[in-house]
Amino acid sequence: MKANQLIALLQEHDLLRNTTLQVDDTDFAGLTYDSRQVQANTLFVCKGFNFSVDYLHSAIENGATAYLAEEDYGVSVPVILVKNVRKALSLAAQLYFDFPQNDLFVIGYTGTKGKTTSTYLTTNILSHAFPQQVAMFSTINHIVGPKPQDQYRAHLTTAESFDLFKEMRQAVDNGQKVLVMEVASQAYLLDRVYGLTFDVGIFLNISPDHIGVNEHPNFANYLFCKMQLLLNSRNCIINAETDHFDEIYAAAKVSTDPEHIFTYGFNQTQASLSITSRQATLTDSHFDLTVHDERLADLATTYDVSVPGDFNQSNSAAAILASHLAGAQVADMQYGLAHTRIPGRMESITTKHHGTVYIDYAHDWGSMNALLSFLHTQFPDHRVIAVLGSTGDKGEDRREGFAKALNDYADAAYLTTDDPGHEDPMAIAREIDSHIDHTKVKTTIIAQRETAIAQAITTATNTDLVVLAGKGEDAYQKINGVDTPYASDPVVAQDVIDSLADES
Repeated sequence: MKANQLIALLQEHDLLRNTTLQVDDTDFAGLTYDSRQVQANTLFVCKGFNFSVDYLHSAIENGATAYLAEEDYGVSVPVILVKNVRKALSLAAQLYFDFPQNDLFVIGYTGTKGKTTSTYLTTNILSHAFPQQVAMFSTINHIVGPKPQDQYRAHLTTAESFDLFKEMRQAVDNGQKVLVMEVASQAYLLDRVYGLTFDVGIFLNISPDHIGVNEHPNFANYLFCKMQLLLNSRNCIINAETDHFDEIYAAAKVSTDPEHIFTYGFNQTQASLSITSRQATLTDSHFDLTVHDERLADLATTYDVSVPGDFNQSNSAAAILASHLAGAQVADMQYGLAHTRIPGRMESITTKHHGTVYIDYAHDWGSMNALLSFLHTQFPDHRVIAVLGSTGDKGEDRREGFAKALNDYADAAYLTTDDPGHEDPMAIAREIDSHIDHTKVKTTIIAQRETAIAQAITTATNTDLVVLAGKGEDAYQKINGVDTPYASDPVVAQDVIDSLADES
């Protein structure tokens, strides 16, 4: 990476303050923000809320020949001083990896709920249209190529900018032509996608979430960050039924011609696509699309979706629009939607005598409310038993939101551990419990998640629905900064069922 090109890029974005580097004759062999990854002739980036100058000294010892920072630390190597190191890192990563986004058709999803499902649906459609050429960055996993070693578990909904563009470069080198990715609000709050223009940006929905000391200071900031995806997309797709639709549509129009803004929703006569639900069961879903934009005429037909829930008909419509803009045909859409499985999303286990167990990643009011509402609609006379906790160190508002959903649709709840971080999981459970109407919902607090699941299933009757929410197929619990092994909800549930005498 040539220093003069980096300096020019930083100047173009009005980020450069000063530099002591001999720019004209400097060519960096490496770039990193992790001092442990530094090799000879590396530009080291000083970033992070917990950054210590000791990391810089370690980087220099390992071979860093310059550093990028917001502060001059007075060390032995030259500095590139910038106004915003996170934005600067994103630009430097793009340059270092030779702007991989230019060789990809990039689709980005944002929304409080539905990002992962919509990302999977779109990826499945496009994988049928363009076999072995579709990369995916989701909350569950990342796919950067067609081989097994090109798939690995995700650690953040949207990766740090350096890692994001590194994986994009891997995808391009592996022959991928399209990238479908989730874009969290944190991606814009922390400038992880700064300077990236999406070919298609999709706004699914919004409800209060991710508001707290370590996240967004208030809902207005959360909404603002989510709308940034539309401001940085060539084509925009918006759910016509989302809260704050007028604000969101106005934001899209700031940088996108209305001819490139598409909308969808249930029975929406003014939307580009209108959804008419034919059937939504606990195993799959069927719907028709009516078109109000002649450019989309081919999309007016019937679709079957292998993912249950009427809310996933809405996600499917978003996936259809995004896939259409990427060049997929209706046959690809119908096949992809009918053959999608999302790990940990609405998985079910039918027992002989202890009802049906549903496993879902529902992790906030929006997703929990949609899930419980759908189950209640399908089986209004069945008891709903929920097992859940809430994450620590973030999303404090989720705790009251969970209680609200439980009050509306659940009969019993087992409050337990779910990635408590550095907080006391029992204190989190008690906080959820404090918002529950105990005249409607019987609650039990059990610290050990495995025990809570066992008790919920064991005490359920054959007309009960047991919902295990939050963890899905996650094989660990985040406890005190450590990823602690956990068997995952499906495994724990199946082990419990197998141990019951009346199930054998």
